[in-house]
Amino acid sequence: MTRPEPGNVAGVRVATFNILHGRSPADDQVDVDRFAEAVQSLDADLLGLQEVDRNQPRSQHSDLTATAAKAMGAVDHRFVAALSGTPGATWLAATGDEQPDSAAYGIAFLSRFPVVGWQVVRLPPVPTKVPQMFRGQRRPEWVRDEPRVAVVAEVDAPTGRLRVVTTHLSFLRWWNGRQLKLLMRSVPTGPEPLILMGDLNMGARTVDKLTGMRPLASGVTFPAHAPHEQLDHILTSDHQLVKMADAVVELPLSDHRALVVDVE
Repeated sequence: MTRPEPGNVAGVRVATFNILHGRSPADDQVDVDRFAEAVQSLDADLLGLQEVDRNQPRSQHSDLTATAAKAMGAVDHRFVAALSGTPGATWLAATGDEQPDSAAYGIAFLSRFPVVGWQVVRLPPVPTKVPQMFRGQRRPEWVRDEPRVAVVAEVDAPTGRLRVVTTHLSFLRWWNGRQLKLLMRSVPTGPEPLILMGDLNMGARTVDKLTGMRPLASGVTFPAHAPHEQLDHILTSDHQLVKMADAVVELPLSDHRALVVDVE
C-alpha cells in the first residue's frame, strides 16, 4: 500500500497508532528520539495514540504525548490516563483526578487545529478475573482486564468542525463490544461529522455490525512484523467525508502498524 502524499490545505490527514509505549521490538528499548521521528513521519493533522506512557521508568520518565505534540506541531493535545501508577508496583484505575505529572498509562489525541471542546468517557473492565486463551497455549490463562478510556475532541478543522473519538478497547472480544456500544451511546450527536479511531481490538465486520459506520481506512495492522488482522480503525458516520488516500504504515517501534487516511 502506497504511503499518501503529505496533506494540503484542502484535506485533513488522520492517523491512529498503538505505540506500545514507544518500545521497539528490534531492541526492546524505548528511544524517545526514535518515537518523535516516527510521529513526525506520519505527518498527521489529527493523531490518536494508544498505550501511551507518562512518567514511566520503562520509557525514561518521558511525557510521550508532549513529545509527539512537539514532533507533529500540534496546537492542542490531551493525554487521558486509563491506569495510574507503575506496572509491577501500584497500578490502579485512573479517575481523572491524578496530578499532571503522575505516572500513568493511557491514550492521547493530538491536533494541528484548535480543539474547542473535550469529553472523557471511561469504559469499565470485566469486574473479575476471566479465562482467556492465548495463541500457542493449550489451556486458558486467568487474566484481569484493564479499565479503558476514550477521549472526544471537537476540532475546528479548515474543512469544518469535526467530532473525533479516540479509544483503545479491551482485548477480551466478548467484552469490547459492550464497551464500544457504551462509547457510541456516550458520544453526543450533532451536525459535525463524527470520526472514530483507535485500537478497537476487533475486526472490520464486527465494527461495522456494532456501529454501522463506514471505514475511512482499511488494511491489516497487527502484528507489525507480519500483519494478518485489522485491529486499528478509522471510521466515520458522515457521508460527506471523502477519502483521498489511505495507508498502513510500518514504523520502527510497536507491535502495531499505523493507519493513515487523507480526507476532504
